[in-house]
Amino acid sequence: MKDAARPSPGMVLWLTGLPASGKTTLAKEIRKRLAERGVVAELLDADELRKILTPNPDYTDRERDWFYGVLVYLAELLSKHGIAVLVAATAHRRAYRDEARRRLPRFVEIYVECHIETCRRRDPKGLYAAAGRGEISSLPGEQVDFEVPESPEIRVDTSNLTPAAAAQAVMERLETLGAYDPHEVSP
Repeated sequence: MKDAARPSPGMVLWLTGLPASGKTTLAKEIRKRLAERGVVAELLDADELRKILTPNPDYTDRERDWFYGVLVYLAELLSKHGIAVLVAATAHRRAYRDEARRRLPRFVEIYVECHIETCRRRDPKGLYAAAGRGEISSLPGEQVDFEVPESPEIRVDTSNLTPAAAAQAVMERLETLGAYDPHEVSP
């Protein structure tokens, strides 16, 4: 039996990809599947946290460096207490994800791959349209490079999969990686 005062570190699943690739939708599906298996999971959605932490974001390099540092810190705090953390954040630079990998002992990078044309067509927040009108000057994938993960533990193409199918593929891969063992979880 594990010592209740010192839980084992939780895993951190960092979902990265272009804006509108489906990171948050997929994270919610994964969280639901983890909950069904008795795994306590928390979602850190960059868009939601940005509203609180930077209510008037300017998306400068300095602000982004600070913001992603805060996301890593929050994930670290939660995971130390045995909580599975899903981070849905573009994190367009590899350096952001590399820092998370360095600081978080059970880190899984999930590349939510999606063709940019599909992202533009989805565009639920109107970001690509605003970038096209010149209202946004630093959208990853458009005016700012998105550094594709070189060796993500999981790659899932949301251009062609439903959120449920993508979540199922992620769960199967997590089991294969040993990041999640369904037999260790007590209902």
